[in-house]
Amino acid sequence: MPKILILRFSSIGDIVLTTPVVRCIKQQVPGAEVHYCTKQGFRGILEPNPYIDKVHTLGDSLGELVQQLKAENFDFVVDLHNNLRTRIIKTRLGKPSKSFDKLNYEKWLMVNLKVNRLPDVHIVERYLAAVAPLGIQDDGKGLDYFIPADAEVDIHSLPAGFQNGYVAFAIGAQHYTKRLPVKRIIELCQIIEQPIILLGGKEDSPDGEVIEAYFKIHSIPKTIFNACGRYSLAGSASLVRQAKQVVSHDTGLMHIAAAFQKDIISVWGNTIPEFGMYPFRTRYKVLEVNGLPCRPCSKIGYSKCPKGHFKCMRDIDFSAIERQPYKL
Repeated sequence: MPKILILRFSSIGDIVLTTPVVRCIKQQVPGAEVHYCTKQGFRGILEPNPYIDKVHTLGDSLGELVQQLKAENFDFVVDLHNNLRTRIIKTRLGKPSKSFDKLNYEKWLMVNLKVNRLPDVHIVERYLAAVAPLGIQDDGKGLDYFIPADAEVDIHSLPAGFQNGYVAFAIGAQHYTKRLPVKRIIELCQIIEQPIILLGGKEDSPDGEVIEAYFKIHSIPKTIFNACGRYSLAGSASLVRQAKQVVSHDTGLMHIAAAFQKDIISVWGNTIPEFGMYPFRTRYKVLEVNGLPCRPCSKIGYSKCPKGHFKCMRDIDFSAIERQPYKL
């Protein structure tokens, strides 16, 4: 029975994007025992996955983790993070391994010189290329996300105005330059004709309160429910699964929405879809500002706009939603 280890420490979206690799290994390698190593904070994303036999987590000591992994005597290691720590782990395990191509040079060219040498290849396809030595082929089934039964949100527990359907709007993102300013979120909400549930973590709740209050204060007939911080990640995923449509920044809930085959409006600021992390195998539209000489300014994000003008978010034309056909 081959025992295979997958390495990916973070973050939510990146881990969800590895799920086709997990599924394909489990289903295509006869008798495969699949282990996954991540940070403790992301264990809950992986434990409900029926294609994973065991989850290992990185704590304070990399050495202790290596000893734990050595005891498993893996046959093959799949490195879907490809950083210093995962390289140390692979070296110390001394087992056959394969890493995915991060395209660091191509991304550097795009960010620093605005020279586009990026291949038209989704990151999921690059992840799958790392398991090609195992005879793995893309099964075409897209992403997975599994919600524990006790985390499912009963739609009838929502305020009455949302029980007949709603749009889920994931207003958060890890970096400031990947998030619309609150004023612009309000503008986008005004265009959306259906009730809107705002999703995000506790850190997004104050912005959600401002957005929710704006429509009440100005007596604008818009049904808004600030659910930021009220639900666990799995609960938020349940609300995404039950939504008619999802609006999201370049963030984890966007990829969770893709796992549920939702129609997605994806909003891009300092990063670009060409990095290969656009919604995977679901219908989506992109809202972005093309032609800005400073964009992309980073392959990840910043706590503030390096140029001070934040045009990549402030100048997005929301009317493009109606004109733009869905991509797949």
